[in-house]
Amino acid sequence: MGTHYPNPADIRRDWLLIDLTGLTLGRAASQIANILRGKHKPTFTPHLDAGDFVICINADKVKLTGDKLDKKFYYFNSGFPGGMKSASARTLLAKKPEELITIAVRRMLPRSPLGRATVSKLKVFAGPEHNHSAQQPKPYKLPF
Repeated sequence: MGTHYPNPADIRRDWLLIDLTGLTLGRAASQIANILRGKHKPTFTPHLDAGDFVICINADKVKLTGDKLDKKFYYFNSGFPGGMKSASARTLLAKKPEELITIAVRRMLPRSPLGRATVSKLKVFAGPEHNHSAQQPKPYKLPF
């Protein structure tokens, strides 16, 4: 008796809509990463990209607990000498809330070509409007 592996042609991907209003950043990001990988499906296979597309709205209303808004820093480097820049979580949440969610989810995915392909299925929007209504996303409530 052998193990059944799904064919890439057999994989069915849904579009899920997640409202991040009032949710904690890390808890939401870990659940979104699991959905993107497909771990919530019975046909999960570690070496295949079998997850769903995720649309996150209201990214500017996400919460960070404790002093993380002021004490958590994100570092970016251009690769050139002196090209290091840093931004606090408060600054990033005010200027680019989509980037804050994307960074949190990307760091919870594998650092491989599969992980880079997986994060491309994440669409994050700061407000309640999104431009993926043609895909008819299903509202999804995170389980916490």
